[in-house]
Amino acid sequence: MFTKTLVAILGLALIVGAVPPKKATCSKGRKANDQRCCVWFDVLDDIQENLFDGGECGEEVHESLRLTFHDAISFSPKMFKEGKFGGGGADGSIMAFAEEETHFDASVGLDEIVGEQKPFALAHKVSFGDFIQFAGAVGVSNCVGGPHLQFLAGRSNHSQVSPDGLIPLPTDSVDTILARFADAGFSASEVVDLLASHTVAAQDHIDPDIHGSPFDSTPSEFDAQFFVETLLKGVAFPGNGSHSGEVLSPYPGELRLQSDALLARDPRTACEWQSFISNHDLMVQRFTKAMAKMAVLGNDPRTLYDCSEVIPVPKPAASKVAHLPAGKTLKDIEHACKATPFPTIKADPGPETSIPVVPAS
Repeated sequence: MFTKTLVAILGLALIVGAVPPKKATCSKGRKANDQRCCVWFDVLDDIQENLFDGGECGEEVHESLRLTFHDAISFSPKMFKEGKFGGGGADGSIMAFAEEETHFDASVGLDEIVGEQKPFALAHKVSFGDFIQFAGAVGVSNCVGGPHLQFLAGRSNHSQVSPDGLIPLPTDSVDTILARFADAGFSASEVVDLLASHTVAAQDHIDPDIHGSPFDSTPSEFDAQFFVETLLKGVAFPGNGSHSGEVLSPYPGELRLQSDALLARDPRTACEWQSFISNHDLMVQRFTKAMAKMAVLGNDPRTLYDCSEVIPVPKPAASKVAHLPAGKTLKDIEHACKATPFPTIKADPGPETSIPVVPAS
């Protein structure tokens, strides 16, 4: 009798503890499944207009997406096991301690986007960790063909400086990169999935003389061009010679990171790399899944609440299959996946042209 009563009491406690969040009508009549998400509609309006230039997929989007990664990947279970502080993951420490963390070699240049984002987080009284992941999710939704990323809110605003050396560098070997990601809980394939972010990316500090040089020919579209163009034979540098972390580029105006070139050709990652070239939906699906995993590093997801409904739905991709840039043929591809033939894709018509830099806002 006592046992049954105890079970009944515990069952009631679980039911009471599982009371669903209160739905709410937020600003401009927008609905939220959890009233705590209402503030994010206001943040959305503010950053779309005043950070992302009215909802563009431009330089601030590229840097905001980069920031989500640099904040989150600074998390090392291995260091914790050794009795050291292994970082807080997606905790906003790169914003809280910008003077320290944006001076890490891997994060050079991020002081600019941190400086732009921080006033928004302070104005809306949201945690730095939440804001960084939210801005990245909203930003990439502005890119045609982009993902609709999950956004969980509720991260603490208490953090400490992350250890240096936890963010991979473009000069690192594939072994070093994969080992760092494995420590954070990611497989070799998931590394490739996360690198889909480079399809809407550009460099500013590898070669500062050509600020805004993109990594593919369509930096405002979330497509698979990056995965094609990293496999083209390198022929020249886009600037005035080689810089640390840079290798020969296949196309005028385009900069190729050493790490991207190596991962595209390594047997542990080459087939995942190639799989996205003719399957845009697969690329988006796997990027979305890997980003959801990365965004909660260092956090207990059970303590967070889902505000994904606030994230805008991106415009669909114009094409589901990548193409060769004008002037290139399949003979220019350095095929690296031995298990699967390279897909037959068409080339853009016309002669080779130079890819323009991503303009500063």
